[in-house]
Amino acid sequence: MATVSNNNIARAIYLAVKDKHTTEQHTVIKNVVNFLFRRRMLSKSKNILQSLNNIVNHANGVVEVKIWSKYKLSHDHKDHLEKILKKRYGDKEFIFLEYLDDKLLGGFNMEVNNELIDLTLKNKIYKLQEHLKTEYE
Repeated sequence: MATVSNNNIARAIYLAVKDKHTTEQHTVIKNVVNFLFRRRMLSKSKNILQSLNNIVNHANGVVEVKIWSKYKLSHDHKDHLEKILKKRYGDKEFIFLEYLDDKLLGGFNMEVNNELIDLTLKNKIYKLQEHLKTEYE
């Protein structure tokens, strides 16, 4: 029996639901849940939903930006960050998902389209240290 990937299931759900009315969507979703139950794949539903979310966001030109910082970012910081991201990733809509991390000294980590951008104070100090070492060796 061939295995079906989470991404394939999510893509099938998206294609089956995308141009349907609400009642038809409910029928499709019930059939998907029954399929997952019969195949003993309900435990994968969280990953399937994440894949479906990524597919829908991509289709709608939306990019999720995950941010880990010590403190909550202000509205002005988010606006400035959005301008920078639009230059880098194009004119898309950005959704900021913020996570507080007490371990950070300052700055923040950011994940955009599976790309990790480390703008933490610890990383900047490390880079400065490495630069100074190579400068004087």
